[in-house]
Amino acid sequence: MQFWSENPGVRMALMLATFVGGLLLMFYGWTLTGQLGGLGLMLAGVALLLGTLYLYNKPFQDPKDRG
Repeated sequence: MQFWSENPGVRMALMLATFVGGLLLMFYGWTLTGQLGGLGLMLAGVALLLGTLYLYNKPFQDPKDRG
């Protein structure tokens, strides 16, 4: 499926949203020092940042069948 390489505007908008959301969760979780909820927010922020990396790298993957 070539959706991500054919629609760069959608990919960029989604990457920007996940990047900003991840950073906001990281910084807000950092302010909750000593609370378990802060750790959870920071982990969710890291997951969003990893999602951003996945979206960035998706168009460059080999189109080989992995099945």
